Amino acid sequence: MEQTIQLSQGQVGKSYTVQKMKLPVNIEKRLEALGMTHGTSVLVLNSKSKGVLIVKVRGTRFALGRNITENIEVGRTA
Repeated sequence: MEQTIQLSQGQVGKSYTVQKMKLPVNIEKRLEALGMTHGTSVLVLNSKSKGVLIVKVRGTRFALGRNITENIEVGRTA
């Protein structure tokens, strides 16, 4: 079984695959609308202070707060 980590623990410049999201339904639906679904590849572009991550998903960049990134489980992309 693939080892998973929280997206908040992701390293800048590395790609990860979304495995599981444990978020309120409205936030999860919003992320799905932006293209972040189970199995989607996420590239961590930058890690700001206070746990804010800048990520790239399906060609679009956006910032996610720590409260969100700590509740998204990802696995390393080969």
